[in-house]
Amino acid sequence: MTASPAAAVLAEQAPTRVTIRGTAARKSRGFSVPRSVRRAAGPVGLVLLWFLTSATGLLPESVLASPVDVLKQAVELTKNGELPSAVAASGRRAATGFLIGATVALTLSLLAGLFRLGEDVIDSSMGMFRAIPWVGLIPLFIVWFGIEETPKIALVALGVTYPLYFNIYGGIRSTDAQLVEAARMMGLGRLGLIKYVILPSALPGALVGLRYALSTAWLALVFAEQINADAGLGYLMSNAQQYFRTDVIVLCLVVYALLGLACDFAVRILSRRLLTWRANFEGEA
Repeated sequence: MTASPAAAVLAEQAPTRVTIRGTAARKSRGFSVPRSVRRAAGPVGLVLLWFLTSATGLLPESVLASPVDVLKQAVELTKNGELPSAVAASGRRAATGFLIGATVALTLSLLAGLFRLGEDVIDSSMGMFRAIPWVGLIPLFIVWFGIEETPKIALVALGVTYPLYFNIYGGIRSTDAQLVEAARMMGLGRLGLIKYVILPSALPGALVGLRYALSTAWLALVFAEQINADAGLGYLMSNAQQYFRTDVIVLCLVVYALLGLACDFAVRILSRRLLTWRANFEGEA
């Protein structure tokens, strides 16, 4: 069957499909240092500098304990069970506060992002409250909730709410209007539009907000556990402060950092699994 002249013209004018390979797919030329080694170079270099300055006396122990002393203290506190119990107590507070804050942020961001009425009522208020330093609310939380677990969890939840809300809301509102119009022309209703177009478009922003929220949760916990804590990493730090034990203080800070790093790594893996459909620029070699 012979094709029509119009079809032949369209076939000639049709653009040729070109496959663009990302930088990661290019073959490296010559010797290349693995990325894992390059990522570890910064932290290892800082620890090495810390060790050298401590060993040579440039950094007195009264100012900052040496890495060897911190490691010894980690082994000792792990053996007697103080460090594992402190990590467990802090983990429970962080997890509870995160779940509460994430639930509030998801609900508010969906209402504000999907509906104009929700935006008018919620978004301006969230912008106003975001300008208030959440750490400065600690005295007010103590007045409202006392000095038990509630103010600690509330502070973590508050710190989690803002980054999640604004990133999810921004992701929803950055959905391509042409995709929305095309979906409507194909007959998708409101629920189908939200499920198949808007929420997938908002997913990258939501994952960025999740990274910020998890790091903020641990940051908020550092302040929260200074409120009359009787367990947790903050409790260990408060006791160490009274006796000028910089080795214990640094150890607790390192544990906080490692917990935050583990959460960030988990979100990175989750992003790679959920965003396989989205081509990203991965940087030049």
